[in-house]
Amino acid sequence: MKFKLAKLILILISVCQYAGLFAAEPVPAIKPSSGELTNKSWIAHGKRDIEATKKYTQECIDLYKDQAEKEQASLSALPKSKKEIEAVQTLNDVATCYFIQAEGLMRQEKNEEAKKIFKLIIDKYSYGQAWDPRGWFWSIRLAAEQSIKKIETGSIEVETKKKVSQLVTKLVLADPGKEEFVDYAKYGEFKDVGTKDYKYIITDQEGLIAAVGEGVYPNNIAVRRNPIFKQVIKDKRLEGDVWEFLYSPDLEAAFVKWTTSSEPQGVRLFCTGLILERAGLVNQAIKCYYSIIVHFPGSYGWTYWHTPWYVGQAALAKINFLLARNPQLGYKLEGAQIDIINGFDNDISNDIAIANPGKFVKVNLAEEAAKVKPSADTLKIKKKVGSGGVRLVQYENDDWQLLVDNKPYIIKGITYAPTKVGQSPDDGTQGNWMEEDFNKNGKIDGPFDSFVDKNRNNIQDADEPAVGDFKLMHDMGVNTIRLYHHPLKINKELMRQMYKDYGIRVIIGDFLGKYAIGSGAPWNPGTDYNNEQHKKNMIESVKKMVNEFKDEPYVLFWLLGNENVYGYACNADEEPEAFFKFANEAAKVIKAIDPEHPVAICSGDILFLDKFGKNAPDIDIFGTNAYRGDYGFGAFWRQVREITGKPAFITEFGCPAYAEGKSVDESEELQAQYHLGSWEDIQNNMAFSGGAGSALGGVVFEWLDEWWKAYEPAIHDTKGLWAGPFPDGYMHEEWLGLSGQGDGKQSPFLRQLRKAYYMYQKKWK
Repeated sequence: MKFKLAKLILILISVCQYAGLFAAEPVPAIKPSSGELTNKSWIAHGKRDIEATKKYTQECIDLYKDQAEKEQASLSALPKSKKEIEAVQTLNDVATCYFIQAEGLMRQEKNEEAKKIFKLIIDKYSYGQAWDPRGWFWSIRLAAEQSIKKIETGSIEVETKKKVSQLVTKLVLADPGKEEFVDYAKYGEFKDVGTKDYKYIITDQEGLIAAVGEGVYPNNIAVRRNPIFKQVIKDKRLEGDVWEFLYSPDLEAAFVKWTTSSEPQGVRLFCTGLILERAGLVNQAIKCYYSIIVHFPGSYGWTYWHTPWYVGQAALAKINFLLARNPQLGYKLEGAQIDIINGFDNDISNDIAIANPGKFVKVNLAEEAAKVKPSADTLKIKKKVGSGGVRLVQYENDDWQLLVDNKPYIIKGITYAPTKVGQSPDDGTQGNWMEEDFNKNGKIDGPFDSFVDKNRNNIQDADEPAVGDFKLMHDMGVNTIRLYHHPLKINKELMRQMYKDYGIRVIIGDFLGKYAIGSGAPWNPGTDYNNEQHKKNMIESVKKMVNEFKDEPYVLFWLLGNENVYGYACNADEEPEAFFKFANEAAKVIKAIDPEHPVAICSGDILFLDKFGKNAPDIDIFGTNAYRGDYGFGAFWRQVREITGKPAFITEFGCPAYAEGKSVDESEELQAQYHLGSWEDIQNNMAFSGGAGSALGGVVFEWLDEWWKAYEPAIHDTKGLWAGPFPDGYMHEEWLGLSGQGDGKQSPFLRQLRKAYYMYQKKWK
């Protein structure tokens, strides 16, 4: 009764206040944050709502430009890490709002007005950076310069000054060391091998220095005695940031810069090893990598996204890769292993390194090749997962295989999303490739009307008939593509034809709330895996997918998510246990409807792998997007096997066909070699191959270059979007295709097949 009376009084007061019968304290207006206004600006810009775009951008500028200018004045260089960039968020937001205004003016063909704003950004907000929801920051100043260039010339290629030496040099070591494979037992003592207390104690410092040679710990003395040391200083070839030297063609300067840098020892040695590799000094590179394992097994660095990168594990993978690629060396590393306890999150404070450096042993290649390996014919099956035509089996040696119609099935997959040049989801112009028929001949363009531009003249010559992507992929050896059932509609008849005529199956996925798709959540803050309504919406999305496609003959299995643990437009990075528990709930729902197909997850590398292992027992396959470098995926396979007991596949991996400073031919070769290393690593970890035995295959990213990834969908951008383990140190997201679109004028039909295509054709056929 008291509650009802109080409620009535409040209602009466509200009515009286509304009527002006008695005064109320004014409620102060809540000031919107710069981030909120920027998000609203992007949304309005995407909808092409000119008035709303102008309103939100100007409000952000008016409220926050003074603070933005203070933050700009506090900087002397472009912030690099995510933490540093986010520390000047107001600057980023104001610069972004100015950029959106200018882009809007360009759309209205008010180019002179747009140029004024772009120049304002360059002059006053040059250190501002904008966040791309796909996971990286981009320089607004650089984008403004490109837009001005586009207005003035129709092209956006902007010349950038080289900060480091671009002189092409060879590296010759004055002191390569006395031993090719160092016997560390001669120069020190290994203590507590295989435990958290492991350490190597040097007892003969001079002997070890002489054995390892220059650049390898603890020998930094020889570098300064090498004649190139004085020469590069004299020539002033060491100016610039150490990281810019990592891929410089001036190998002499790069070697000196890194061996004398102040970076942590493990990181310094790894990068020195990379330079030695590029110089063709494989033995010395192996010694460099092995010194990390011996001396600094728990060392770490940080990725572009400020996630830990465990250098010792990467060094071990590098050694195994180089020994396999150089069998003439006649050695293998036996017994080496590094585990990081508590190493599956972003917190390094509780990490514990368990290390065994192993030892190098000589091998007889003929004897190694002659060894009889176990096979499906000699081993019994101890576990079956699923009872349908697609199922998983585990043998008594713990190796896994995917079986389709009782035959082993290796996932030779590729992401297929042939986007026409000029289209972009960012501005709402992307069409559905499963329906597009631009030449009006009654056939879907990409799958059936694409042609191979063999001489790369950007014209369809008489001897270049339309063959279609489905046939080209079939001829390459592709047996699987990966699709999501939303937001664009899947053409069932097209998929049936692809499967019937070309034998290509489909992994069908639900984003499970990533990018807020399927959850009903707004983009910011995104899907909440503790929100019951969001979870209900996502379960309905999953049910819709399974009920619609479960009886389709082309379905291989179901896939949940897309690297949700990185947290863009969802909170899986903050609530990983809630996410994996929910993913497991979704898997159980799928199996109740369709017991005929396995269920996999698409995670982000091995982030929170331990939490997946504990909370997702009903997900059959661990899948992940991983970009680790040309040497494969390192300890990934073993870690998945040990932590989860499940089979695994790589849901996305790839490399750009563009590298700064390299010719088209060189860049394509680097892309092909990257893919070769990745696929050979997958092969080496399949059942009965001597590795972890957990690999089921992988999905290459991707079939065709997508020109929209760097914001100008009509231009094939060459700028690097984020730093990573690629041929020139950057991800050129618009160049990931095994096939290119030439100059774009014959899109969506023209295909220029790259070297990686033919590499896979040899491996997969």
